[in-house]
Amino acid sequence: MIKAPDHIVLSRTDSIGDVMLTLPMAGLLKRHFPGVRITFIGRTYTKPVLLRCAHVDAIITLEELQAEDAPTMLRALKADALIHVFPRKELARWARAADIPVRIGTSHRWWHWFTCTHRVAFSRKRSALHEAQLNLKLAAPIMPVPDIGLSELAALSGFTALPIAERSSRWKRPGTRTVILHPGSKGSAVEWGLENFAALIRILNDGSFTVIITGTQAEADHYRRALPLDGPNTIDAGGAVDLTELIGLIGASDALVAASTGPLHIAAACGIRAIGLFAPRKPIHPGRWGPIGRDAHALVFDPACATCAAGRPCDCVQRISPQRVAELLFALPLR
Repeated sequence: MIKAPDHIVLSRTDSIGDVMLTLPMAGLLKRHFPGVRITFIGRTYTKPVLLRCAHVDAIITLEELQAEDAPTMLRALKADALIHVFPRKELARWARAADIPVRIGTSHRWWHWFTCTHRVAFSRKRSALHEAQLNLKLAAPIMPVPDIGLSELAALSGFTALPIAERSSRWKRPGTRTVILHPGSKGSAVEWGLENFAALIRILNDGSFTVIITGTQAEADHYRRALPLDGPNTIDAGGAVDLTELIGLIGASDALVAASTGPLHIAAACGIRAIGLFAPRKPIHPGRWGPIGRDAHALVFDPACATCAAGRPCDCVQRISPQRVAELLFALPLR
């Protein structure tokens, strides 16, 4: 175990959901090392998420490092340790060139044998642990890593939503439950299917819900051909909100329904009802990627699906019934 660090850099340069599930690691480090400073290296498009985390003191984007003299920028941080939560070869080389004293990565990336001072051996794909728990293993060279449950980890995220933007607030209807449906995943998950989302919208069209559909412009161009968007309390927000506005909208809503995507994990961290739709196939199963939060739900059609157990592609997620999702939504109190 090394000397207690004053400044730790966490590097996770992949997607929004991955970053959300790394925030509890920052919280645990702050709890173990009171007063430690944490700098987070992420992507430009995930920066709005990092700005909402109380445990992140500074943010550097991968794009900034790529545009400048990266080793010089990293050396100027005077960091004691850098943890490669997501392995990226160029970042490992930059950190070594910057002479950061402690550089931690997984032993399963060959370049870490030449660039890291400490390598941790574990397999994410074969593990039964959740992604948020697996991240903690990389802190082992600098602290004893406790066995910690998902509810405690969720409480360590330090994430709070923005106040809702004025435009988004006009989409909410008094006396209704506000539910966000996020049909797409940009290919990051097995999707529930537009037919199921269409059926859910029809079930919720009883006057007691405001349904807001979100997604990128490309996703909106796709779902607009299949979803019934003409209901009086149905709002099509596809392509109309950036991530910052979406975070505020999610935090001010009652529930969100999505596959394993960034918005699902944001909803769980905000404490609203986060309903995730999953296949039980490893490594994409909810035991690894389910939302964590006080009102988080991960639905699968058949936990014992033989096709998924064999690791083969399967459409069983599309057999989760819209009525099953609707039951969780109708259980929400009217506000």
